[in-house]
Amino acid sequence: MAREHDDKEAGNILSGDSALIRELALLLDETSLTEIEIERAGLRLRVARNISIAASLPTSVAVAPAPATAATGLQVGTGSMTDYTKHPGVVLSPMVGTAYWAPEPGAKPFVEVGTKVAAGQTLLIIEAMKTMNQIPSPRAGTVTQILVEDGQPVEFGEPLMIIE
Repeated sequence: MAREHDDKEAGNILSGDSALIRELALLLDETSLTEIEIERAGLRLRVARNISIAASLPTSVAVAPAPATAATGLQVGTGSMTDYTKHPGVVLSPMVGTAYWAPEPGAKPFVEVGTKVAAGQTLLIIEAMKTMNQIPSPRAGTVTQILVEDGQPVEFGEPLMIIE
């Protein structure tokens, strides 16, 4: 009987809060966030949108940004849906902030696609609350993909690059 009550309560929360979902989606657009997650009465609600990522394409290739929609996953330039968080070589953002490839504007990037890195080597920096935080490589390997643009806002747990 308790299970039936819980199911009814969850249904009421979802059906009664479509306005909340719309508000959260608008908040995503207004704040440039990529996802918001809330928990209410034991029910978790996550609203996320696609992000367009052009990872290490030659400068002669033009990629049009994909429109933002209320769906989950990452969209790569080809339009395929890929969840890099499950990749064994992914480096995730340890914080919310702005990712920068180089120590200062105009400087050489810390790494590029094809760069061999050692464990602990700086991959990029994330500026959070006016503090520049060096993001170290968690393992030795070769950078095969850079999943964020220079100067792009990033969120906690967002894939930054792939090291294989």
